[in-house]
Amino acid sequence: MPVDDKSFMEEQPGKMFDRCLANGIIKGGGGLIIGTVISLLFLRRRVWPMLIGTGFGIGVAYNACEKDLKSIK
Repeated sequence: MPVDDKSFMEEQPGKMFDRCLANGIIKGGGGLIIGTVISLLFLRRRVWPMLIGTGFGIGVAYNACEKDLKSIK
């Protein structure tokens, strides 16, 4: 999946990496927020739901990034 048809071929992996990084920050932050809400509402302010939520978010972002980077070939 090309990032931008008007860009040079050498720029595409850099743009995809930037998109992967932004996606990881957004999904990791979303997982952190969801984990925090669950921790505050149900689990008496424990830390592990926040860590698991962040890990799940980063894992989903990593999977999407890996798929995008493999499609460059």
